[in-house]
Amino acid sequence: MISMAPVIYLLIFVAVLLLVEGLYLLVFGKSISLNKRVNRRLEMLEKGDRREEVLERLRKEASQHSSARSIPLYSILASKAQKANIAFSPTALIAIMAGASFVAFFALSMATEAGIYIRAILALAMGMGGVYFWVHSKAKKRMTMCEEQLPDAVELMVRSLRVGHPLASAIQAVAREIPDPMGTEFGIIADEAAYGRNVAEAISEMAERLDMQDLRFLAVAVSIQQSSGGNLAEVLDGLCKVIRSRFKLMRRVSAITAEPRWSGIFLSGFPLAILVIIQVVSPDYYDRVKDTAAFIPTAIVVAVLLGANMLFMKIMTTIKV
Repeated sequence: MISMAPVIYLLIFVAVLLLVEGLYLLVFGKSISLNKRVNRRLEMLEKGDRREEVLERLRKEASQHSSARSIPLYSILASKAQKANIAFSPTALIAIMAGASFVAFFALSMATEAGIYIRAILALAMGMGGVYFWVHSKAKKRMTMCEEQLPDAVELMVRSLRVGHPLASAIQAVAREIPDPMGTEFGIIADEAAYGRNVAEAISEMAERLDMQDLRFLAVAVSIQQSSGGNLAEVLDGLCKVIRSRFKLMRRVSAITAEPRWSGIFLSGFPLAILVIIQVVSPDYYDRVKDTAAFIPTAIVVAVLLGANMLFMKIMTTIKV
């Protein structure tokens, strides 16, 4: 007899992800997407919104998750949500977790015959895990794009400075010419500078919010130039070359470690895949031993060893540049 329960669980989890993504696009529309030539800030200004309102909204979205780290359990998600710049507020994101868990519980009740406690645990895991996975994927995509766009942004600043534009105008050029996410991020800095904020402080705050070392270098370079003077264009040109070299090295390290990383994923995922296949093909495979005293302790030991294997593989294949 073939059991379809694991397949149903997987389909419900995928449905939760699609539900969260669909709700996000429904509330904020396609303007929230990163795959656009015109960045979100310029699009909001073109619609007629006042500059102060746009700045206030974007600043609120950028800092709302970092200020919600004190919420129990939400601190696990806050860092990822901050890097992803999720427009949902922390309260809304928690409500979405609860709603996704309820939908998953309803789907499990309709499609499976599992006990109510099993359904409740699975529903919570799918709701909370699905939202975390969605936020993590958004953060990873956005940070990758930030790393790719930063050298172009700094190079554009260098060109603007060399033709005689002041620093504020160079940042404004980046905000106008670079697409999201860097276009909107530098747009916030340009607007803050227009209202009197120190540019170095604004860049430093963005660096801490995104947790990017290259942005910290940029903030330090601007700060030193403001306090001591010097040719900022030449300094930023050197910084641009360093950033490109680091990015090239990161890509090379990623290529070199690709084989051990995929080996680690295979070794970690193979036991789980075999367990799912056994449950699908032969659901009664463990019936003879699951009631014995040693079954639960053995399962716990196996789970701990598998978790340790995943952690060790992650440590061995993660190289910081």
